[in-house]
Amino acid sequence: MTDAAPGPEYRLDPLTREWVLVVGNRQARPNLPSSDCPFCPGGLEAPEVYDAFAFPNRWPALAPGDPVDLEAVAAVGSTRAPGVGAAEVVLYSPEHEGSFATIGAAGVRRVVDLWAERTAALLARPEIRTVLVFENRGAEVGATIPHPHGQIYGLGLLTPVQRREAEVTAAHGCAICTGLPAEVADPTRVVHDAGGWVATVPYAAAYPYALVLAPRAHLGSLTDLDDAARDGLAAALVDVVARYDRLFDAPFPYMMWIHQETDPPGAAPGNHLHLHFAPPLRAAGVARYVAAAEVGTGTLQNPVTPEAAADHLRNA
Repeated sequence: MTDAAPGPEYRLDPLTREWVLVVGNRQARPNLPSSDCPFCPGGLEAPEVYDAFAFPNRWPALAPGDPVDLEAVAAVGSTRAPGVGAAEVVLYSPEHEGSFATIGAAGVRRVVDLWAERTAALLARPEIRTVLVFENRGAEVGATIPHPHGQIYGLGLLTPVQRREAEVTAAHGCAICTGLPAEVADPTRVVHDAGGWVATVPYAAAYPYALVLAPRAHLGSLTDLDDAARDGLAAALVDVVARYDRLFDAPFPYMMWIHQETDPPGAAPGNHLHLHFAPPLRAAGVARYVAAAEVGTGTLQNPVTPEAAADHLRNA
């Protein structure tokens, strides 16, 4: 295998013993559409009319293949393996302009249903252990097409962050189940509380205006949500993103990802489904850069107190 790998591959970092995805195949992807939007109905990726639509990423960070046991690979001294898995794009709406804040609860509910459908389908594949639903919104976090969309990765490993969350849950119990009642009782950091879902600025938020959105009930996966819970999540996403957009009176960039149960399930009592929002701004037009001291130590520094951030978002 040459350094210019034709597809994604895992490489083992000898300092941390964590696997890194090397995706040289993605270097050639276009930064901006050369002509019409490929995500609008009739475009390159969406030739038919749709409401919400998922399709394989043309420049995937993971590729189909046989299951790979990365622990076994490392145990025999190897430091590389194929980046097996799936990478999909999820289109939220046929409208070129918009967001969760504008497509309405019914539109977001269609996206939630599609997330759950794709989660079930991907976890049914033997090579996939983790499904990560995520969105990069705005050029500030690298989004190259403004059409409202997100992505889904099906990975062949339990990622370090989710492994750590499972270990903490096993050792200390579910932090969300124990923490939400206290947050609601003293709602200093609560931004949304309706329909069985609560959005809070975390006590130890690493990003300004970060939010964690979780159901009150201990549910492990998007596939566990009944109709009422899916409606509650849709309404919460409309409210949260609208507050973000009103905060600085402009479309608000963010990174969003969903942590849910893995296959096989993590350490008992199991992960509590939740969504993270990590915005890259600390004030209107002012970027929050992750600097060397943070990357070098793995300890992020947040210049906006969580209590102030929650107050600003409640008043937006």
